[in-house]
Amino acid sequence: MSYSAAGERDTDRLGFGGTLARWTRRVVVGVILIAVLLVGGTAFRVWQVARINDLTHADAIVVLGAAQYSGTPSSVFEARLEQAAKLFEEGVAPTVVTVGGKQVGDEYTEAASGRNYLIGRGVPGNRIIAVEEGSDTLRSIEGVSRVMGEHSMNSAVLVSDPWHSLRTRTMARDAGLEAWTAPTRQGPAVFTRESQIHGIARETGALVWYQLTHFSADFPYTAGQ
Repeated sequence: MSYSAAGERDTDRLGFGGTLARWTRRVVVGVILIAVLLVGGTAFRVWQVARINDLTHADAIVVLGAAQYSGTPSSVFEARLEQAAKLFEEGVAPTVVTVGGKQVGDEYTEAASGRNYLIGRGVPGNRIIAVEEGSDTLRSIEGVSRVMGEHSMNSAVLVSDPWHSLRTRTMARDAGLEAWTAPTRQGPAVFTRESQIHGIARETGALVWYQLTHFSADFPYTAGQ
């Protein structure tokens, strides 16, 4: 039996097209699998680090800022400050660093309102450094790293919400700090199962973005807190 040259060419094209389609499907499936593993693995680490409460002695306790209203910390920020005051009283570090700038029209920065709150809780003013800058986590950590370096400090216990811990610690270590976490266990971020799931999902996306780009990925989730 013989085949025409045109028939052979058609068969070759069909064979090539089938092979290409199979490889395309494999590549797509592989990319999806990698993405699922990356996101799933990151979410697990966010959850895992959120459970860590490391009280190793450090140079400073660093409190990540959150919303404040005319100098009064929001419930989210207050929960973080209460944790920082507790750690200071327990002797975890001799210095507390508050950090955070302000929105247009605000009279106080997050760092200043945090400092005032801690003084009201009995932390000596000369033991508090207010880094009044940073509109997101990355800029705040960069400011803290610079100011701590100016004070010959390089180790920090980071205080934020549990789900925020891994991203904050990752950024701090990238900025050259020895950093570990002791997050708050109270406040709106940990009240309900829904807030916990939302926090893990948000931080997973933000951390994946940071790891891929080294840019900030903060979202306006503190509005109204």
